[in-house]
Amino acid sequence: MASPKNRVSKRRKRERVASLEKAILAQTGTCPACGAAVRSHRACPKCGTYKGRKVVAAAAE
Repeated sequence: MASPKNRVSKRRKRERVASLEKAILAQTGTCPACGAAVRSHRACPKCGTYKGRKVVAAAAE
């Protein structure tokens, strides 16, 4: 297993994590079927549709 050569400061670690969260937030859109917020290239968690067709059972059902 790899070992870190130097200590990573709290600030540097938190900046790295914050940049990852920004990337995830940028990949959100709206579902064309129900209008809920959904991440890109994933099925809608509310209605279960992807690219206009039902692919999974909805959470409310």
